[in-house]
Amino acid sequence: MGMTPGIATGGQDEEGESGTMKRIVIIGAGPGGICAGIKLKEAGHDAFTIVEQTDGVGGTWRRNTYPGCRCDVPSVLYSFSFAQKPDWESRYATQPEILAYLEELADTHGLAPHLRLNTRVIGADWDDAGNLWRVTLDNGQTLEAEVLISAVGLFNEPSIPALPGLERFSGPVMHSAQWRHDLPLAGRRIAVIGSAASAVQLVPEIAPIAGELTVFQRTPNHVRGREADYTPEEQAAMADPARLQAERAQVYGWVDAMCKMKDTALLEQAERDCAENAALVADAETRRRLAPDFAFGGKRPLVSSDWYPAFNRANVRLVAEAIAAIEPDAVVTADGVRHMADLLILATGFQTTRFLSAIPVTGRGGRALREVWAEGARAYLGITVSGFPNLFMLYGPNTNNGSILHNIECQVGYALRHIRRMEEERLAWIDVRPEKLDSYNEKLQRDIAAIPAWNAGVQGYYRAQSGLNVTQWPHGMDEYRTLTTTPDDAAFESRAMTLAPT
Repeated sequence: MGMTPGIATGGQDEEGESGTMKRIVIIGAGPGGICAGIKLKEAGHDAFTIVEQTDGVGGTWRRNTYPGCRCDVPSVLYSFSFAQKPDWESRYATQPEILAYLEELADTHGLAPHLRLNTRVIGADWDDAGNLWRVTLDNGQTLEAEVLISAVGLFNEPSIPALPGLERFSGPVMHSAQWRHDLPLAGRRIAVIGSAASAVQLVPEIAPIAGELTVFQRTPNHVRGREADYTPEEQAAMADPARLQAERAQVYGWVDAMCKMKDTALLEQAERDCAENAALVADAETRRRLAPDFAFGGKRPLVSSDWYPAFNRANVRLVAEAIAAIEPDAVVTADGVRHMADLLILATGFQTTRFLSAIPVTGRGGRALREVWAEGARAYLGITVSGFPNLFMLYGPNTNNGSILHNIECQVGYALRHIRRMEEERLAWIDVRPEKLDSYNEKLQRDIAAIPAWNAGVQGYYRAQSGLNVTQWPHGMDEYRTLTTTPDDAAFESRAMTLAPT
């Protein structure tokens, strides 16, 4: 196996001694990796490498190219505070527009020299003796760095359902996150398995050209109508910084309040909005099957003005019976009905509960992260894990709520503060104290348990197999920013650097 540092050691500190600047490896070039790279450069760091498995930046916004893919956070809030975009074409930006924004950020801030594209991280191991991380790549090389930043994201690894007979289906099968644009859809009998975020967006786009389109639903969702896109006059007005800030502040306040899941009037209004949107379905039985029997927020609320009208088309059917098996030419449901199909689309989401443990990672004493997280992923502030020194996670456990770009900014700022502390105090490593991680998560889970909608037994991506809610943040964006900007050096144990003999 080849061995290469892959990263510069850094320059000299203020006292002229070399080697105090930490080398850093960032896993992933999505929004998290881009933000981390930008902020590292702004702080004077140049000794970092961003490892990305695809051929460019953008993360989930590069991989997901299915028809209709867009963000369900209002556009004005889906940009970093230090790089606000005033000219979104839509109130809920589409995938191509978001990807262009992220690509422009990486280019403008000069991240290209730091990128290793088409390269996958296949392991990361902490070296107790060397006080550093060894990051193994799929090309056989190993990068060494004192600091590891995980920006693998939440929506990274597609979830493929364990459906009996799936491998025997005779036609094409594709996951929505691995869209094949070379596959003709016109006139085909298409089965879409899943009815959540990606299905809500892609079904209305492919319905007009499909011969027959059957949507298989496990659990219905709350779907709020999408506000109309900006008029040319509204879009032009956003060029005024004051107007942009006012719009952003208004949206921020609404999203922040929704995150907390405590404003009864706001939640009731959201439920009414969803019911009003569902009333667009003409057939009463279809409308009944599309209606959730749980409170708003029990699953991820969705946004679409096209989803419900799609079921008014003669060629679109909803099937709510459970799938029993896949046959070469059909999807068979538990009631014995064979639903003929010649193309399967798996709109089944992602493995949202694995986070960094999707990669083999070992910490102090060779302890595997997968073992530590056997009962569900837990982290302090969603960023650090005891026994894994100098590791910072972006979009880690229990940080999913509101605008993730806001939360990522908070996490990057937090990591940089501690990296700066390590350099200033000449610390070889810091590691969050187990008792601090435990007390934080005990309170976090109590707060999650106090939100009725999240504890109604609804199937979704919030929980690990153990039942632990590992994705959701139960408070607003303001509180998360406060927590991540509050000094907490005492939460960490540390070890001083050993000076090399002269």
